[in-house]
Amino acid sequence: MGISLSRCFNHAAREAVARCPECTDYFCRECVTEHENKVICASCFRTTTEGAEQEKRNSVIGSLLALVLGVALIWCVTYLVGRGLLAIPSSWHME
Repeated sequence: MGISLSRCFNHAAREAVARCPECTDYFCRECVTEHENKVICASCFRTTTEGAEQEKRNSVIGSLLALVLGVALIWCVTYLVGRGLLAIPSSWHME
């Protein structure tokens, strides 16, 4: 069935103007939105944006974890170098 004979998935009385490429259902003007040069339905748009928000959240958590581990590594190296320098006998410095 072509789009000219189709009705909106959410509003049966309205003529369909677009077909969502994600879920392949037909929708009226009120039910679709343009996202990244694609016309998609509201529920697929919500699903797409929720995934992007989760990725962004994971990216922030990963960055903070990397920062904490980096600071801990720098502190450990500095501490061990200091301990190594303290272990050198003072008589070695006087020569």
